[in-house]
Formats: sequence, C-alpha cells, structure tokens
Amino acid sequence: MTTRRAGRDNSVAPSTIEWAVSNASIDYPDAVRSMQERAARIADGSVAEVVWLLEHPPVYTAGTSARDAELLEQSRFPVHRTGRGGRLTYHGPGQRIVYVMLDLKRHGGDVRAFVGRLERWVIAALAEMGVAGETRSDRVGVWVRRPDKGVDVEDKIAAIGLRVTRWVSLHGLSLNVDPDLSHYSGIVPCGIAGHGVTSLADLGAGHSMEVVDNALRRHFEQLFGPTRDAPEPSAAHEAIIAQ
Repeated sequence: MTTRRAGRDNSVAPSTIEWAVSNASIDYPDAVRSMQERAARIADGSVAEVVWLLEHPPVYTAGTSARDAELLEQSRFPVHRTGRGGRLTYHGPGQRIVYVMLDLKRHGGDVRAFVGRLERWVIAALAEMGVAGETRSDRVGVWVRRPDKGVDVEDKIAAIGLRVTRWVSLHGLSLNVDPDLSHYSGIVPCGIAGHGVTSLADLGAGHSMEVVDNALRRHFEQLFGPTRDAPEPSAAHEAIIAQ
C-alpha cells in the first residue's frame, strides 16, 4: 500500500459522524451502490460522514488483488468483484460488516495510518469483549493466538479492505461474531494459506450483535470522534436528498 498525505483543506468544517445500523440483511450489490452514492456526496461536502453496520446474505467478494485460483468452490455462493483492496473473503449472517465512509482529509490524510487506526479500533472493542486481538506487519486485519490448536497457531477474526475515492473511504471491515465458519472453506481467505478463521462464538466469547455494536461504537468514538444516530444510507434515500 502506498502512503499518501492529503493537502490541508481549511474549507471543510468538522461535523459529527453519523452511525447507521441496518437490522435487515442487505444484498451486497445494493450496499455497494448505496455506499458509492453516499461517498460521492461526502466528497462534495453535502452530507455527513457515516459508519454503516449491516449483514449480508452469504456471498464471496473479490478485491482488486484476488486471484482466480483462490476461489476453490465457484458454485457455492455468488461471487462479486469489487473495487476494494485485498483478495477474496466471505460475508454472511452472523458477521458484522462495518462500512466506513469517512473523509480522510479530516482524519490525518494518511491511508496507511488510517488502516492502522481501524485495526486499533477493532482490537479495543474485542478487548472489551474478552478477546485479545493483534496485528501482524505482513498481514492486514486482526488476529488471535490459538494455543488450544497448537504452538504459533493464529486465526483471523476481522478483515479490512478499503477503497479511497476523492479522499473518502469506502468499504471497511468485517468482524466475525457467529457466522458459519465452514463457508470460508470455499476460498483461500484473503489469499493467506496456513492460517485459520475464527469468531467470537468460536473463541467462547459469544455476544449478541447489539453488544458488539455498542462496543464498536464506544471505541470508534474514542479514536475518531462523536457519532449520532442516523438512517441507513440507501441509494434511494440518497437520490431523494439530491433532488
């Protein structure tokens, strides 16, 4: 990842970040369309930044670095090519998807540092829930040690994949709360062989999605600033506002 720093833009005034939660499962293409609409308006300065929490029906998504050989079962779930960074991953019920649409000019303007803050955010929330998450210099995301499986065994609990357009971030992270982990067997997750995938439930730290959301919000605000409740950013809603 190439690190860039945005120039200072004093015309952009800070504002409270919106916090939206979708209770119904959202199809992946619909979510991407809504996210793109919202990010474009954030870049224009016409709407607030937003963090959007949701779940998807079972789907594999392929980032810009994905390789065909990493899709092991092509007919298992729909596969969507997407503009985020990273490789193949799985999304599905029991996984908290967090789409982070933030103006990076307001958050340091350094893409690599921004990814590091996302990792620290997840690690802090996990710690509140009794799980010790860690980062690795050669692997993006959040990992947990698994001494119950053997010496030096690590599993991934949260994946991070971003796209930055006009200095606004799209996509974000996925945190495994209680998904069906067997669905990861259809891919090489994030292109990393030799490591497993885990969840809060798998680690014996079962929590409701509401508990997870509350922990995420508390620690997000400590790192990024205050939030306010807001409706989910649907494409239809964005179109109405734009009229």
